[in-house]
Amino acid sequence: MTAHTSGSQSPTTGSAETPWQRMAAGGGLLDASGQLRSTVFEEMTALAQRTGAVNLGQGFPDFPAPERMVDAASEALAAGHNQYAPIKGIPALRTAIAEHQRHFYAQELDTESQIIVSAGATEGLTASLLSFLEPGDEVVVFEPHYDLYGAVVRFAGATAVPVPLLPPAFTPDPDDVRAAFSPRTRAVILNDPHNPTGTVASREFLTQLVELAAEFDAVIVTDEVYEHLRFNGQHIPIATLPGAFERTLTVSSAGKTFSATGWRVGWVSGPEHLIRGVTAVKSYMSHSAAAPLQHAVAEAVGFPPEFYEHLLDNYRARRDVLINGLREAGLNPPEPQGTFFAVTDVSDLYPLAGVSNARELGEHWAENAGVVGIPVSAFVGEANRDLYTDWLRLAFCKRTDVLRKAMADLTLSL
Repeated sequence: MTAHTSGSQSPTTGSAETPWQRMAAGGGLLDASGQLRSTVFEEMTALAQRTGAVNLGQGFPDFPAPERMVDAASEALAAGHNQYAPIKGIPALRTAIAEHQRHFYAQELDTESQIIVSAGATEGLTASLLSFLEPGDEVVVFEPHYDLYGAVVRFAGATAVPVPLLPPAFTPDPDDVRAAFSPRTRAVILNDPHNPTGTVASREFLTQLVELAAEFDAVIVTDEVYEHLRFNGQHIPIATLPGAFERTLTVSSAGKTFSATGWRVGWVSGPEHLIRGVTAVKSYMSHSAAAPLQHAVAEAVGFPPEFYEHLLDNYRARRDVLINGLREAGLNPPEPQGTFFAVTDVSDLYPLAGVSNARELGEHWAENAGVVGIPVSAFVGEANRDLYTDWLRLAFCKRTDVLRKAMADLTLSL
């Protein structure tokens, strides 16, 4: 059998780089020698388990999902919704999503042609990007960012063009944004509200992206899984800006909003000509998200406005516990505008811990303070990594008593 030899060379064998190696490299899963390594999330979770530290690294809640949604899942199982769901998603969920978009954003969507349900936002984002990217394309991404973006872009044979979100405000230089676009730009990926920095995009920034996408005929893929975790003002889906909808794929999910990250029910909305491609790709990935969970999520998406207000109030209280605790420890974190993550420059604490960067401090905290965080540099490629070596990300999607104890233990350890 003759080996396939086109494309770049594998860092491990000298032969052609395989698709899985492209994906692993794009997601930061290959070390300097080309060997597969664990994600930083797995490493820090293992560290928390070994030391007994509170895991503020991974973003999963330690409190239950809404009781009514869980009951709806049980009812769906008992009612026999245990076979394949339609590829597009069950009609009740697509209707609930359309009504949600109408209520919150005055956006009108056709349930048959402009919405598709996916196995989590991960599949929605992956199917979206793979539906139109080709080798040689360029994709504008904003660093730091979720590692999936780079993994899928590289897997498709495209090239990620990073634009740094400049600390401490974590906003991009408009000139850098403009310079990232070229005749080869096929897409731009936006995450708003933003993981890991907790920032939200300004209308000026969103408007610039729409104008540049139109100028270069690029698709906008927007990850809005934290849409209901914006602490000041209403979330603005970029698809609702003038001229944006016909070139935008909007991805969201139930996991973050309804404290059920393991359910893996997400969705993509957009114009019919783009959703067709997402549907084709997604059909050969999961086929369909779990049928009984779709029924339960349909119920949850239709919760009254009071649910979302209560959710935000609870997360605002958790945010304040974390931010106040970090300040009492002598740090000066920017207040998160959205998501359930906060970032902080920890360089002032290096001398006390005898370390030289945020990753080392995170490991020191796990061993000595009972708290685990994630270095922001783990979300960044080599070109911009130096901008973030002093920043640590902490999740506040935990019970307030857990957060209070973690912050008290941190202060006592200093």
